Amino acid sequence: MSDTPSKEDELAGTEQPFVQHLVELRDRMVKAFIAIGVAAAILFFFPGPGALYDFLAAPLVAHLPKGATLIATSVISPFMVPLKILLMSAFLLALPFVLWQVWAFVAPGLYSHEKKLVLPLVISSTLLFFIGVAFCYYLVFGQVFAFIQSFAPKSITAAPDIEAYLSFVLSMFLAFGLAFEVPIAVVVLARMGVVSIEKLRDFRGYFIVIAFVIAAIVTPPDVVSQLSLAIPMCILYQVGIWAAQIFIKHTKAPEDVQETATHS
Repeated sequence: MSDTPSKEDELAGTEQPFVQHLVELRDRMVKAFIAIGVAAAILFFFPGPGALYDFLAAPLVAHLPKGATLIATSVISPFMVPLKILLMSAFLLALPFVLWQVWAFVAPGLYSHEKKLVLPLVISSTLLFFIGVAFCYYLVFGQVFAFIQSFAPKSITAAPDIEAYLSFVLSMFLAFGLAFEVPIAVVVLARMGVVSIEKLRDFRGYFIVIAFVIAAIVTPPDVVSQLSLAIPMCILYQVGIWAAQIFIKHTKAPEDVQETATHS
């Protein structure tokens, strides 16, 4: 006598051949690259690569001595640097569509309770990264450049190189963007059962020390930028603990919910 399962697997019958998965993956990647190309074409004509760089350099230029400008020490820098910024901006502009293609590819293979976990994490991680970049550009850069220029001797005329400035900006954007992903990392670790909520609370004091060490390593050696990175990380760690409690409660598998109800 065969045993009949009490509940049919919701993914039963959705399996596809491996080659069909590769074809779908290729199609999704092509759509993602097309979206980036369209975004790059739009940004090329409006506002243009030069205007994008001017916008990116505005926080530094505002704190340079009167009449000072950024310089290009390489022959092709005036062409390559704005082009790099154009591609970076196009990728960020098309990122929501790119992530949607990723989601559309993996969603059919996920259970309903897994979709409740993955989709909010994808959306929230993207928003948090953008918020971290915006926080760095609009709040941190102005304070950092003003602090640095206040220490510059009057006998020195600041004229930063555009490639060096681009490298600095990208490293700062990456640092703040990833730092604002702390709640996502906390939620994932707690949801996967790697650490418990209680251990996360107990680790809070150690994390504060770690946050300041990371800020001292990845930011310029000034107090303003270090505090601007470390303090949000500490706050977001606590936000991650609160979010983890909510996610664990609402993204349990059906069998886990039944087991919890049985024991309660």
